[in-house]
Amino acid sequence: MQVTETLNEGLKRGYAITVTAAELDAKVNEKLAEAQPEIEMKGFRKGKVPMALLKKQFGQRMIGEAMQESIDGAMNEHFEKSGDRPAMQPDVKMTNEDWKEGDDVSVDMSYEALPEIPEVDLSGVTLEKLVVKAEDEAVTEALENLAENAKEFEARDEAAVSEDGDQVVIDFLGKVDGEAFEGGAADDYPLVLGSNSFIPGFEEQLVGVKAGDEKDVSVTFPEEYQAEHLAGKEAVFSCTIKEVKAPKAAEINDEMAKKFGAEDLEALKGQIRERLEAEYAGAARAVMKRATLDKLDELVSFDLPPSLVEAEAKQISHQLWHEDHPEVEGHDHGDIETTEEHTALAERRVRLGLLLAELGQKAEVEVTDAEMTQAIMAQARQYPGQERQFFEFIQQNAQMQQQLRAPLFEDKVIDHLFDKATVAEKEVSKEDLQKAVEALEEE
Repeated sequence: MQVTETLNEGLKRGYAITVTAAELDAKVNEKLAEAQPEIEMKGFRKGKVPMALLKKQFGQRMIGEAMQESIDGAMNEHFEKSGDRPAMQPDVKMTNEDWKEGDDVSVDMSYEALPEIPEVDLSGVTLEKLVVKAEDEAVTEALENLAENAKEFEARDEAAVSEDGDQVVIDFLGKVDGEAFEGGAADDYPLVLGSNSFIPGFEEQLVGVKAGDEKDVSVTFPEEYQAEHLAGKEAVFSCTIKEVKAPKAAEINDEMAKKFGAEDLEALKGQIRERLEAEYAGAARAVMKRATLDKLDELVSFDLPPSLVEAEAKQISHQLWHEDHPEVEGHDHGDIETTEEHTALAERRVRLGLLLAELGQKAEVEVTDAEMTQAIMAQARQYPGQERQFFEFIQQNAQMQQQLRAPLFEDKVIDHLFDKATVAEKEVSKEDLQKAVEALEEE
C-alpha cells in the first residue's frame, strides 16, 4: 500500500492512495479463510470447501468489501502516523474508474486538517462576577404576584354587570349553520373575562352582562383553528349567565403560604429569596461566560478550516433569516445570502469551539451519564405523554445525543476556566444586572 502527499497548503491536505492488486487479493483470501469454517457446499463437509472453489464462488462479492477495508485501513494508518484530525469527513474518490480485477486500486483523499491549538495562559485572566441580593421589594413583588395567581372570585350582587377581569359562570351551546357541534357546549363553565382562553371576540361580548341574562355571542373561528372542520367558520353561542363574580386577591399570610407548599409566610419568603438569587446568579453567569469568551477570543489566533467556517456561516444566516421571517416554517425557500457579518461571527464561533474542545480535552472534562440523563429528561418534559418515545428516539439518534452533550460539555469547560481565572465579585443592583444581560442580547 502506498500513500503519497499531493497537497499541503495551510490546512488543506491531499494524498494519493494505491492498494496493489496483490494486497487486494491477499485481503480477499484472508476474508475467505475467516469464513471457510462456516461455509457448507454440496459435495463437501462444513468447513472443508476448497479455497479455490470458495474464491470462484464468493471472490467477486468479497472484492468490494476488501477494497473498502483496505482504503479505510490506509486512511486510519495515515491519521495515526501524521496526527492530523480532519475538520470534516475526508473526500475520497477512486481515480481509475475503468478498474478491473487484477488492477491496482488508486484513490485520491483530500481534507482540511484541524489546526494546532496554541497554549492559553489562564492565570492572567481576570473576570468580574456580578452579585445581586434579593431585596425586600423584589420579594414583596413576587409575593403579590403569587397572591394574584391565587386569587379567588366572590359573587357580585345579582344586579351587578360584569367587568373585564370578572369571572362569569355560564351555560353555552355553540352552533355552526344552525347545527350544534362537538365540544361546543358546557354547563356551569367559569370563564374569566380578558383571559383570552376562548375564541377571539367571545369574551369581550360578555362584558356588561349580569346574572340571569341570556346572550347570543357571534364569533368566527380562526383560519388556523386546530379543528379543521370549524376553521374559518362563523358560529353563534347561546349563553346563559348564571353568576357574575369579582376577583379577590389572596391575602398574603400563612394560609396563602401553605397553598404554595411552605410552612408559613416567612418560609415562603425564604424560598422566594432563594429562587430570585438563583435566577440572578444564572444571569450573572451568562454575563461572565460572555466576558470569558471575549477574553479567549483576544488571547488566541490560529488558522481555521474554511469548510467549518463556511458551514457555520450558512447556519447562522439561515437561522437569522428564519427569525426575520417567522411565518416561514419549512425550508423550501430560496438561497439565503451569507454576509461578511455572518462569516465574522462564524469565525469567532469556530475558533472558540475548537479552543474550548481542546481545553476540555486537556482538562479531561467529561459529561457523565447522569448529566446526560438529566438533560434528556429536561427535554422530554416538553413532550408530555410522549416522554418514553422521546427517550427511545434520543437513544437511537447519535446526532441528537451530540446536540444535547455539546452545551453540557461547553458549560463544564467554562466552569473549569472560572476556576483557573482570577474572579472578583462585584455587588450590583438588579437593574444593573438586567442592563448587562440586555447588552448581551444586543450583540
